Amino acid sequence: MDFGVPRLRLSFPSVTEQFPFESFAALNNLAICRHVFTQRIPGIDVSHGKDEALNRLEVAHHQIRRSIGVGGWPLLMAEQIHGNKIAIVDQPLESNKELAGYDGFITKQRGIALAIHVADCCAVYIVDPKTPAIGLVHSGRKGTELNIVGSAVEQMAAQFGSGVTDLIVQLSPCIRPPHYEIDFAAEIIKQCRARGVRKIHDSGVCTACDLDQYYSYRAEKGKTGRMLALLALR
Repeated sequence: MDFGVPRLRLSFPSVTEQFPFESFAALNNLAICRHVFTQRIPGIDVSHGKDEALNRLEVAHHQIRRSIGVGGWPLLMAEQIHGNKIAIVDQPLESNKELAGYDGFITKQRGIALAIHVADCCAVYIVDPKTPAIGLVHSGRKGTELNIVGSAVEQMAAQFGSGVTDLIVQLSPCIRPPHYEIDFAAEIIKQCRARGVRKIHDSGVCTACDLDQYYSYRAEKGKTGRMLALLALR
C-alpha cells in the first residue's frame, strides 16, 4: 500500500562511470571474443613509475575485467621490452602469468585473457573469427620498426592456418603527430596490408591529445598510468 510518502531513490555509479573503458565497434559483434581498452581512471594518482602506477590501477582494472565477464579468467601478460617476439600460447593457463621477453601473443586457447599495458604505444587486436584464434600485440616505435604485427599475422597463418583475408585487426588509441614525430599507427596499417590483411580498423585517437581520457608517457614525461588492453576467446 502506498501512503504517499516519497520514496528515496538511491543511484550508484556504474562500473563504466567509476572506471571508464571503451570497446571497438569492429570487435563488438564477434560472439567468439571479449575485449576491452581501459581509459584514465579518475581519482588515482599515477604520477609514479610503471610498477607503482600499475599497482594503484589494479583494483580498477580488475573491476573492469569482471564487468566484461573475464574477472576470474587467468591473465596472461607480456613483459613488453619493445621487441618483436610473439608467444604462441598452446596450453591452458592455470593462473596469472607474465611472459618475459615477449611483446605479444597468439592463441586458440579459450578462457585465457591476453593483456598488455600501453600509454602511447599501440595495442593491436587481431581476431580470426573462423578458426577461431586471436592475437594481441604491443607495437610502439621500436616494435613497429621490427614489424611485430606483421610477424603476428604470419605466425597466426603458419601456426593456426588462419586466412589473412579473414583476420580483423583493430588499432587502439596511441600517440600520433604532431605530438610524436613518427606516425607508427599508419605504418602498422601498411604492414598489415602488405601481409594481405583487408579488415583493418584504426581508432584514429591520439593519447597525448586527451589527457582527461588517456594516459600519455610522452606528454606526462614518463610518470603516468597505463591503459589495459585485453582480448580473450570465449
